[in-house]
Amino acid sequence: MSKKNSNVSNKKIDQFIDKKLFSLLSNKLKKKLKNLKNKKILVAVSGGPDSLALSILTKSLETSLNLNIYYVLIDHGIRKKSYLEGVKTRLKLKKFGIKLNIIKNHQKIKNNIQSKAREIRYQLLSNFCKKKNINYLMTAHHSEDQVETFLIRLSRGSGVQGLSSMKIVTKLKSNLKIVRPLLDVKKKDLMHISKLVFGKYINDPSNKNPKFLRTKIRKLIKEMEKSGIGHEKILKSISNLSMTSETLENYLKLFEKKSVKKSKSNFMIKFSDFLQVNKEIQFRVLQNILVKCSKNYYPPRSEKIFSLIERLKKKKSQKKQTLGNCIIFKQNKIIYVYKEPKSKKIKG
Repeated sequence: MSKKNSNVSNKKIDQFIDKKLFSLLSNKLKKKLKNLKNKKILVAVSGGPDSLALSILTKSLETSLNLNIYYVLIDHGIRKKSYLEGVKTRLKLKKFGIKLNIIKNHQKIKNNIQSKAREIRYQLLSNFCKKKNINYLMTAHHSEDQVETFLIRLSRGSGVQGLSSMKIVTKLKSNLKIVRPLLDVKKKDLMHISKLVFGKYINDPSNKNPKFLRTKIRKLIKEMEKSGIGHEKILKSISNLSMTSETLENYLKLFEKKSVKKSKSNFMIKFSDFLQVNKEIQFRVLQNILVKCSKNYYPPRSEKIFSLIERLKKKKSQKKQTLGNCIIFKQNKIIYVYKEPKSKKIKG
C-alpha cells in the first residue's frame, strides 16, 4: 500500500479510537518492533478482539517502520459459521486498508481439537511465510494468555523452561521466528481498542466450553484472584523463572557442544555424560533434540519425556521407542534419536 493510502487508513482509525490508550500501546509496540524495520511480517488473525487490536496497531506503524505486513486467518471449518466469520472479519479490516488472506484447512480434526488445530494453524502459517519469504510471524498473545499458559504447564508438571511460559521471540523453524509483542498488555485494553474501532468481534464459543483445560484454568484464575493471588504476582514468578531458565540454557548449550553429535537429521547423545547431569538438564537435552529432530513446534508433554528418561536409564533398554514423531534407542553407550518415517505434509 502507498504511503498516501496508509495515511488515509490512519485517519480512519483516529475517528474511532481512544487516542490516549491507542497511543500508549502503539508506542510500546513501536519500541518492540524497531528491529523489524523494513522487514516482512505476518500477523496471525483469528477475528477475536486480541488479534483485531494487533492488526490495527501494526497497521498504524506500517509507514513509520516501513513494514511489509501480511494478515492471515486460518479457517479450520470446525464451526459451521467459521467461513462466514472469516469473511466478516476481512470486510471489517478492509475498511482500514488491511487485506486479510483466508486459508482454509482441509485436514479433519477429530481428537484433541485445540492442540491439533493449533499445530495445523502454525504449519499453514509457516507455509505461507515460506511462500512469501517472511521471517517473522506475529501473534496477539497477551498477559492473561501468559498466566493461563503458566498454570496449564504447572498442572502438567512442567519444569523450569515450561513454567517460564512464552517468550517475546521464539524460533519456530530455522528461518522463522514467532514474535509476541503484547505479552505485557492486558486483554481488557485490547478488547477496548477492538470494540471502539470495529464494534463487534468474534467470540469463540470454545472459550467457554468446560471440557477444555484452558476454560477450567480461567475459572481457577478467578477463584485465585478472590484469594489475593492476582496476575501481577504470577507474572513476577514467571519473570523470575525466566532468569533461571536462561542460566540453564547457557549450561545446556555447553553440554550439547560437548556431548551431542548430529549427522544429517540424526542425533547422538553420549550416555555417560547424560547420566552425570541433573534431571532438568536431561529433560531439556531430550526436549530440544525431539523438537529439532521432529521439526514440530511443540515438544511432547514433560511427563512423557521424564518417563522416556527413566526407561533409557535401565540397563536392558535396547528396544526402540517412539515419542514426538521420533525414534529413540540406546546402543553401545549412545542414545540415538532420529525422525520417525512418516506421512503426508499439510498443504496450504
